[in-house]
Amino acid sequence: MKKILAFAGSNSSTSINFQLLTHVASRIQGHEVKVQDFTQYELPIYSADREKERGIPVSAKIINKIIHEHEALIIAVNEHNGNVSAYFKNIIDWLSRLDRNFLEGKKILLISTSPGKRGAASALEYTKGILPRFGGEIIESFSLPSFNDNFKDGKVLNEVLDMGIEDVLTTFSHQLESGQSN
Repeated sequence: MKKILAFAGSNSSTSINFQLLTHVASRIQGHEVKVQDFTQYELPIYSADREKERGIPVSAKIINKIIHEHEALIIAVNEHNGNVSAYFKNIIDWLSRLDRNFLEGKKILLISTSPGKRGAASALEYTKGILPRFGGEIIESFSLPSFNDNFKDGKVLNEVLDMGIEDVLTTFSHQLESGQSN
């Protein structure tokens, strides 16, 4: 049994990505899954001057510790104007300053959604490209398009999309159990 940390890159109290994350996390069997809301850990916008004057914020150290306590991650990536949110980028900026390889050895499942037809695909692609720079291994990814049409009451309505989620979860779980890499 692996310890999996699930969190969203959104700081919205009504995040649709957090809703999707909760749903996906609930479907994982045979592993210990912790859904974490990092919004309780305030982080100032990253600045080299701020880091030089005051060092790494305690909140960044806490988030880093929580990540290090888990063997795998599920990250729901939200999108603002075709990119990851400033909130999520800021977390990455601080964590990478604390430890350049803060994701070393972590197997990662990325998911995303948006109200639009692309399902935050641009932010998802950016994240797939950036996280390996910090030692993470992207095992699978899934984008749920048109959230408001395809998700209701904690469930995926579209059968094909639901099967897609099941497929990536199966691959992710298999990779965790076998210790294989893609």
